[in-house]
Amino acid sequence: MRSLPEEADYVVVGAGSAGCALAARLSEDPRVLVVLLEAGGAARNPWLHVPIGYAKTMYHPTLSWNLATEPEPELHGRRINWPRGRVLGGSSAINGLLYVRGQHADFDHWRQLGCVGWSAADVLPAFRRAEDQQRGADEWHGAGGPLAVSDLSPRSALAEAFIAAGQEVGLPRNDDFNGAEQEGVGPFQVTARGGWRCSAATAYLGPARRRANLVVVTGAAAERVVLDGRRATGIAFRHAGTARSIRARREVVLCGGAIASPRLLLLSGIGPAEELRALGIAPRHDLAEVGRNLQDHFQARMVFRASRRGTLNDALGSLAGRMMAGMHFALRRAGPLTISAGVAGLFARVLPGSATPDTQFHFIPFSADRPGGGLHDFPGFTISTCQLRPESRGDITLVGADPALPARIRANYMSTDTDRRCMVEGLKLVRRVAAAPALRAWIEAEFLPGAGCDGDDALLEHARRAGTTIFHPAGTCRMGADPGAVVAPDLRVQGIGGLRVADASIMPTVVSGNTNAACIMIGEKAAELIRQAA
Repeated sequence: MRSLPEEADYVVVGAGSAGCALAARLSEDPRVLVVLLEAGGAARNPWLHVPIGYAKTMYHPTLSWNLATEPEPELHGRRINWPRGRVLGGSSAINGLLYVRGQHADFDHWRQLGCVGWSAADVLPAFRRAEDQQRGADEWHGAGGPLAVSDLSPRSALAEAFIAAGQEVGLPRNDDFNGAEQEGVGPFQVTARGGWRCSAATAYLGPARRRANLVVVTGAAAERVVLDGRRATGIAFRHAGTARSIRARREVVLCGGAIASPRLLLLSGIGPAEELRALGIAPRHDLAEVGRNLQDHFQARMVFRASRRGTLNDALGSLAGRMMAGMHFALRRAGPLTISAGVAGLFARVLPGSATPDTQFHFIPFSADRPGGGLHDFPGFTISTCQLRPESRGDITLVGADPALPARIRANYMSTDTDRRCMVEGLKLVRRVAAAPALRAWIEAEFLPGAGCDGDDALLEHARRAGTTIFHPAGTCRMGADPGAVVAPDLRVQGIGGLRVADASIMPTVVSGNTNAACIMIGEKAAELIRQAA
């Protein structure tokens, strides 16, 4: 690390998906000094770079924050584990690598909510600018950008059977979920290059750190935004056990994600005034919606016992198999260690009246009792279903004024009838796909929840007892044009000068799909907005 300056033009807090993109883009201007503060450490663990390494890092004691929700009322009081990346690259360093942008309608809806500049046509250039698409540039995709987007190769016969089964139940084949239409069944693309994971840190910080005007500080835990009246002037943080601060000549940008960004605003006295006073925090700006509007994609999984070998349970279930997989990766950057958290996907409408897909399915060629857990000792595979546009809303609040305390997370999963019906109908579609001839030939039996789980009530109970997050929290610093929004469409915090937020927390509604690509787009857009203002 270069020596930490006392001030910089821009101070960016959080080296996750958006923060890496933003800091790197801002540092392209040699006239400005950019400091990027990251609470986690450098990405030295080798599992951070091997695609299937998420199984080792997602619940790692130091590479993940290992958060958990409060007891969830609709889930029999269960606390749901929320792993979040605690390393350069943030959650893009420990996620399942899937590259899914969301639907065009998601961004057009943002524009309809008053977010000028965030329609599908507006954000497409940022997506394309970020992308290095293996298939080459076209109307929807870019080539030569920092973020590698590639095909999984070769696809297994089992994945092809899933795709064929989706077609047999009436869904169109779709080889590009990020093109003209999202609906259909087909292969996922992943953020990988040459067999290696391409996190936001690899994509953006790797090249940018050669610049003298970008200083990246790891182990820097932000504690509050420094305010001079109604203007942000810097960040107070703790580094190597010492209280430090840095001044921002131009702007502070929070990129901590849907949990850390609202938490830092609240610790700084920006939020619901009465709640802050009750915690012993002096309110600096009464902004009622900070931490509200929390959304997340909830998933329920079905596990099938395969009738033949060909799953990752077989390939990695023995020492000899793991050694062979390691050699395959070492020699060719291929094989089981390059598998993402889903090799094929399906986007479908399961509720009457849905104009676009309301449910996403991940086909995973292995099975375990829980995400990140040990593989079953039989040939098995998993199909998960998650609702894309949940109505349920939760919140992020503080436990106390101490910055060392984690935030309180209330996801409030499945709190509406629509959300519950969508989960049940999604699970029923999984069973229809599994019963289609192409996939039925691979199945010995349904292992989870099992044939005894019959009827809508039983399927809902399965979701309540076994469902979990699919790791896409968003919305807690809502962007909008109305006075209640936390940030305006230019990402400036309402009522506070010199302060913006740029991460998943600004999404008015969570995108219909995995969130990493959209977060990187938000970082790209934020850099564009900041440069325009300067």
